[in-house]
Amino acid sequence: MRKLKAFGQHFLRHPPIAERIAGSLQLPDDAGRHTVIEIGPGQGILTQFLLVLPNTEVFVVEIDRRLPPYLLERFPQLNGHIIEQDVLKVRFEDYVGTQPFWLVGNFPYNISSQILFKALQYRQQVRQVVGMFQKEVAQRIAAGKGNKQYGILSVLLQAYFKTEYLFEVSAGSFDPPPKVQSAVVRLTPSDAYEKTIHNHAHFTKTVKQAFNQRRKMLRNALQPLQYNFDVLPPNLPQLRAEQLDIADFIALSNAFVAPV
Repeated sequence: MRKLKAFGQHFLRHPPIAERIAGSLQLPDDAGRHTVIEIGPGQGILTQFLLVLPNTEVFVVEIDRRLPPYLLERFPQLNGHIIEQDVLKVRFEDYVGTQPFWLVGNFPYNISSQILFKALQYRQQVRQVVGMFQKEVAQRIAAGKGNKQYGILSVLLQAYFKTEYLFEVSAGSFDPPPKVQSAVVRLTPSDAYEKTIHNHAHFTKTVKQAFNQRRKMLRNALQPLQYNFDVLPPNLPQLRAEQLDIADFIALSNAFVAPV
């Protein structure tokens, strides 16, 4: 099957790697039914290992309309469980209601960051994300302050998830081989910071504004917004975005003065 560049298709072709990705999902060891949503199943190399996970119901999201007939022929149990849409437009609640779910996949690299922001949007339901990313994006997800990869994605994800850089995958493991290296990351919801964030919209706005002017001191970078700097440690406004950890950004966000 010809791979479509518009969909960022690079199909994983080594079953042991797919099996390792499926095995990286940490599902509860109970009798309950667990819902797993795979994004971009392609020809099903990962799907086959998800379908044999115990007590698991699998949905797949596939935008390429050539693939569902192939997937149904290979995996009849996917009947009624193939979501033929752009994942960025999918309303997960239409398929799983208010139930928790796990997200997994060899994510299309051209929209992988947007998929993560969608996971943030559904963080009250998402129990875990295990995904294949371009290596640079994976490094950005897990980067800490002071690292050149540290940025908006790092802070927003780490404020709500425990991030784990699991393993790397060579370009030769795909068909066609991408021009970049790849890595698998696991995100698990964490409440270590969330309850200390007074306003989540202010927090997101603060992080984005700070890194959009990352060469400037925060006092200058955040000038378009209003903050009560008097309630912050005196040195914090003199720092640059990459010098702040998650707790610093939360403190800064909490000093946001909402416009009247």
